[in-house]
Amino acid sequence: MAGSVGTANDFLTAIRERRTIYGLSKESTISDERIVQIVEESVKHTPSAFNSQSARVVVLFGEQHNTLWDITKETLRAIAKGDFQATEQKMNGFRNAHGTVLYFEDMSVIDGLQSSFPLYKDNFPVWSMQSNGMLQLVIWTALESEGLGANLQHYNPLIDDKVKATWKLPDTWKLLAQMPFGKPTAPAGDKEFKPLEERMKVFK
Repeated sequence: MAGSVGTANDFLTAIRERRTIYGLSKESTISDERIVQIVEESVKHTPSAFNSQSARVVVLFGEQHNTLWDITKETLRAIAKGDFQATEQKMNGFRNAHGTVLYFEDMSVIDGLQSSFPLYKDNFPVWSMQSNGMLQLVIWTALESEGLGANLQHYNPLIDDKVKATWKLPDTWKLLAQMPFGKPTAPAGDKEFKPLEERMKVFK
């Protein structure tokens, strides 16, 4: 096929090798410019319902990345009960990564679609989440293919207001996930799979 690269097996290998990696360092296997290019291509080409393109992404490097996890740690500390040591170690682990991708949805786009297409009003929030999930997978897998590791976190909505204020982001951007990434310092753990016959059916 014109324009195709590789085979389905190449793609599935990349999907299979994408894992949740918690042991990350501030080193990177590729340049920051290449990381930005990967994110740009992913944002541009990941599909969305009605071609709404409602996903928004922020990439944080260096001190900006550190600031995010300092914000998260102090936000959690303020509401924590009991021993905070384990949570602090987890936050420090995310902070020790090379950077973070923040995933948002622009709710003004979704609101506009709901007004323009009231028949599908209840579906647009669901479809936007599905599209954003695809974007997360695309970026995660692409970073993995370049030798980086990543994991996906969800400290929203606890940190939403502080994040938007710190980086002067529009109020209509809804934070969905945080993805710290960096050079792996330890492999992913073993992964168990439920029987496929319980998870899919084929009819001919």
